[in-house]
This record gives sequence, structure tokens and C-alpha cells, in this order.
Amino acid sequence: MPAVRIGRRKAVALASAAVLAGLAVPALTPATAGASAPAHEAPAAQSRVAAVADYADYYEGAEGKTGDALKSALHSIISDQTKLSYSAVWDALKETDEDPSNSGNVILLYSGVSRGKSANGGNTGDWNREHVWAKSHGGFGTSTGPGTDIHHLRPSDVQVNSVRGNKDFDNGGSAVTNGGGSLTDSDSFEPRDAVKGDVARMIFYMAVRYEGGDGWPDLEPNGSVNNGSAPYIGKLDVLKDWNEQDPPDAFEQRRNDVIFESFQHNRNPFIDHPEWVESIW
Repeated sequence: MPAVRIGRRKAVALASAAVLAGLAVPALTPATAGASAPAHEAPAAQSRVAAVADYADYYEGAEGKTGDALKSALHSIISDQTKLSYSAVWDALKETDEDPSNSGNVILLYSGVSRGKSANGGNTGDWNREHVWAKSHGGFGTSTGPGTDIHHLRPSDVQVNSVRGNKDFDNGGSAVTNGGGSLTDSDSFEPRDAVKGDVARMIFYMAVRYEGGDGWPDLEPNGSVNNGSAPYIGKLDVLKDWNEQDPPDAFEQRRNDVIFESFQHNRNPFIDHPEWVESIW
């Protein structure tokens, strides 16, 4: 099913600005096939500054705002997007999460393993589509909208994804088998250090994008675990800490650019401006 276009479009002008600026994103040192990624990858600070400058016009409506006013302005900006079907997500993830050193593979979110793009499915050894904002938290399922928004959908090992399930995020627990350093207990999941900030920024994106005014639930982070089917995910303080501990790196920035330029034509503002997390929450 083709993508469904909604709202106004700014992508063409902004993508052109990026080309004129000649922005180059530094390459990562990626995971090798079947191996875990490094525990932490340094943020590409210069690249992020360049990217923020390239997309200054995109965030014009948010300039000078804080708190609820900033959140509202960002919601208006990022709600202008192209919506994908759930089946289209497979092909999108093969581009957004491509292994920088092996174009035939994707990097799996929680384990850090580099796995063949064609190994997508539901069997042991496959990778599948992980909803970082668990789809049961608000009950949106895989419906076009939050259920197919690739800003929070990531490739994940089938078995590791099953361990995460719909658990909230928090620190602590026991090691997840083949989880790349991820931990879990009865009511929470802690991803490996290299993607803690990625996870937090995806949660904050969802909380700003889906505010309950377009037929979808009002998604919000809170201070709890065991949120069940309520449209909440915790823990807020932990997610804020992860945003600080693991700043955006080149892989995350490239992913944001690919989603903007080739698929949804909207951005995750907290990758471009991680400091806005503290401004809102």
C-alpha cells in the first residue's frame, strides 16, 4: 500500500538546503556481522551543529519557546508528515538502520548485532519491527499513524524483542540473552548503553507527535512502570538521564535525515535539539 501524504510539505526546500551546505555525516565504526556494537559511540558534535543549522527554518515556529508552548509548537511542526503502511515499514527500516560498513545488513537496536536485511520475519534468528513506544500502551496497534511511525520503529532480534515485550524503561535487572548488554526484570527493560539516549528521544518524540487531537491517544512519559494499556511509558526521570548520558551520534543523526528526506518528511526534534527535553519536561 503506498504512503499516505498529509499536511503541508517543507522537505524539498530543506533537503536542497542540506545539499547546498554540503553536509557530511561522519561514518561510525559499526558492529560486525553476528557481533555486538561498541558499548558507546561518541557523539558527532560538529555534524550535529551543522545539521541544526541546516534545519533552522524547519524549527522556526519553535524559536524562543519553552515548556508547554515549545511542546505545542513542535507538535504542529512534526505533525506534517507522510504516513507509511505497516508493510512499507520493512523496506524503510532497511534504509534507516543500514549498517554503515555493510549495506546488506541492518543494525539491531537492543543487541547491536549486524544482521542481513533479508533476515526479517518472525522466526528465531530473524529481526522484526520493534515498537519502542510499546503499541499496547495506548492500544494503537499497527494502525497507520503511531503504529507505523518509523521514528520509533527499529529492527530488533525476534527473541530480544519478545523479552522486552511491552515493558516500561528503567534501570536494573538481569542480563538479556544475546541482548548486547541490555537488562530486564519483571516490569522494566534497560537497553544497552549505546542506545539509551536513542530510546529516550524516540519516547519523547512520540509524546510530542501524538497529543490526542488527531484520533490517536495522548501519549505521555510518566514516573511509573507497569503502565499496562494506559497511554503512558516510564520512567520519565530515567529517560531524561539517558538523554543526557548518551547524546545523539552519527548513526542516529543519519537515521533522522533519511526519515525526513526519503520517508515521513518530518524530524525527531530531540535528535537535533536534545536540550529541548529539559525545556519541556
